[in-house]
Amino acid sequence: MKCQICGAMLPTGAMFCGECGSSSTATPLTRKRPDPRPSDTTIIEPLLPRRPAVISVPIQTGPPAAPPAVSVPAVPMSAVTEGPPFAPAGFVLQFSTGETVSVRGTGLIGRRPMPQPGETFDQLLTVADVGLSVSKTHLEFGQYDGEFWVSDRFSGNGTVLRRPNEGPVRCEPGRRYMVARRSRIEIADQYLTVN
Repeated sequence: MKCQICGAMLPTGAMFCGECGSSSTATPLTRKRPDPRPSDTTIIEPLLPRRPAVISVPIQTGPPAAPPAVSVPAVPMSAVTEGPPFAPAGFVLQFSTGETVSVRGTGLIGRRPMPQPGETFDQLLTVADVGLSVSKTHLEFGQYDGEFWVSDRFSGNGTVLRRPNEGPVRCEPGRRYMVARRSRIEIADQYLTVN
């Protein structure tokens, strides 16, 4: 008799495999973990784009007063950039599942990413993982000073960061890791590259 998980030969009457420790009656289908939230059918509406803050200015009822003199320092043209002010740099995430997504700001990645109460994110990215190795909310990402960072959200199978020309780093849950462009982020059986 053979173990249906690792293929090792089992002695007659064995209850467990001596190689992988699986039950002698285990099959690849029985080894899959059940979905911990099978009845969760929450529909997440897309987030509306952020609007600039509104500043209230009192309306004057009399004749307009002369504006106060304000000195404005000169800004060199090399410091002026195109696009909206304070816009974070864009990054492109290429997933092993074939999707390519351009991201700005913050977000969550997982099979069914959901923010905790009180949290808001710019993007929620769903990974199609048939093997259920990726957690529902596996990874958080964001940007700081024009650099991309990731943080493992206490996922079941963990996150491994592979920066160019460096060894792999297993991400400690809840801690932010800076990610250089062309890095590979492994989330369980899936991965993504940052460009």
